[in-house]
Amino acid sequence: MSDIKNRIEDLKKSKNAIILAHYYVPDEVQQIADYIGDSYYLSKIAKEAKQDTIVFCGVSFMGESAKILNPDKKVLMPDITADCPMAHMAQIEKIKEVRNQYDDVAVVCYINSTGELKKYSDVCVTSANAMKIVKALPNKNIYFIPDENLGRYIASQVLDKNFIFNDGFCPVHAEVRKDDVKLAKKMHPNALVLVHPECKMEVLEEADYIGSTSGIINYATDSDALEFIIGTETGVMYELKQKNPGKKFYTLMPHQICPDMKKVTLEKVLECMENESGAVEVTDELRNSANASLDRMLELAK
Repeated sequence: MSDIKNRIEDLKKSKNAIILAHYYVPDEVQQIADYIGDSYYLSKIAKEAKQDTIVFCGVSFMGESAKILNPDKKVLMPDITADCPMAHMAQIEKIKEVRNQYDDVAVVCYINSTGELKKYSDVCVTSANAMKIVKALPNKNIYFIPDENLGRYIASQVLDKNFIFNDGFCPVHAEVRKDDVKLAKKMHPNALVLVHPECKMEVLEEADYIGSTSGIINYATDSDALEFIIGTETGVMYELKQKNPGKKFYTLMPHQICPDMKKVTLEKVLECMENESGAVEVTDELRNSANASLDRMLELAK
């Protein structure tokens, strides 16, 4: 393992590369990353990166967003098949239909989506900045795609706007039920419940804190509490434990695992850097149209 890590380190220097990793990839991949974060943080770092090559340890929409924001850089994905089911859960025909129906609608696209969906949207958001961006938009009507659960959570906090929801979800978060939270609380009565807004409203209503992956980490780190039940993908446990060695963390459910994120391994990182395989390509047409919604996100989220 240390031999692989050393070879990756050498390649990083020789190829002038930066390694970005999402919180949900395996621990050993997070260990070799230059930056670990959620979608918003990593898209920001990708945009600011000075290196020639970005190695993106995550799922396809993340590499695609990095390439859209950095057309002149080489963007490599350790596993090009690592995808996000939710990223495909909205229809372009439906977007057009909603635009015809509502005069002033803003199509707000969760960053967990394909470049094609971003192309037909007005602005991208992440779970960390969605609230701020939706509040900043002048539009009364918001068509939130692709995740219905995040959309409903934002709608519950922004009451002066009319939301149109889309039938999309994250398979990992949508699986959690209210009964699961109650059982976890029974097993760990002194623990605070921290959940991701991709969970259903019935779950959010039972939580002590609702926030993005980075929000959950920051909340647990700043809190005086010593025990936490974590309602998001288990990969986040690595950073939580790194930052809080004296605290205890429990998963809300035993199998909160995204199989696509777990496809990214150290061996695949090494292989993609050695062979420059898994290169992300986007057409100029897609880049130009999708770039507008990503740039607007980075601007409004400042």
